[in-house]
Amino acid sequence: MLTKTEGETAVRLARRAMEECLRNKIKIMPDNLPSLFKEKRGVFVTLNKKKTIKELRGCIGRPYPILPLGEAIIVSAINAAREDPRFDPVEPGEIGDLVIEVTVLTLPRKIKAKPRDIPDKIKIGRDGLIIATGRCQGLLLPQVAVEHGFDCSEFLCQTSMKAGLMPDAWLNGADVYSFQGQIFEEIEPGGEIREKILSNEC
Repeated sequence: MLTKTEGETAVRLARRAMEECLRNKIKIMPDNLPSLFKEKRGVFVTLNKKKTIKELRGCIGRPYPILPLGEAIIVSAINAAREDPRFDPVEPGEIGDLVIEVTVLTLPRKIKAKPRDIPDKIKIGRDGLIIATGRCQGLLLPQVAVEHGFDCSEFLCQTSMKAGLMPDAWLNGADVYSFQGQIFEEIEPGGEIREKILSNEC
């Protein structure tokens, strides 16, 4: 688990990576960071437009711990701003309208249960999901189920569709993995940072 100070460092690092890339075409280096940021961790960076209701502007990350956390945050922030295939690249003029969210992941673990029993192994507000079969893989972060009001079965169906599969793929042999995420977010663009506790939002 990250401390509040480490969470604030993570979000500020993501913002600085995005800003330097978009404004100055520079990829910053993960220097002078706490030792935790040298550990390999999975992480996602989410960009939201700050409106009455937050609007997704980009979200990309690494579900598995293949990079040191500092490097993973930098690369994911840049990718979320420039390479999310669902959106046009973020323009420098948009930076002041975006709030940043960093989700640090636990290692995904396969849910070992009969397909019909898988929903009972999932807790909304705690778990994120990965569904995979062959070359198809889809991931939804824990906050997605809370923000959209999914129950466990709908969460599984939505993750299946994110993988490009039929909604009932999780009932028909696809592998299902769960993971947890610790989330830190800006309240205002470039402003105060808090830990996002999903259980209070369920």
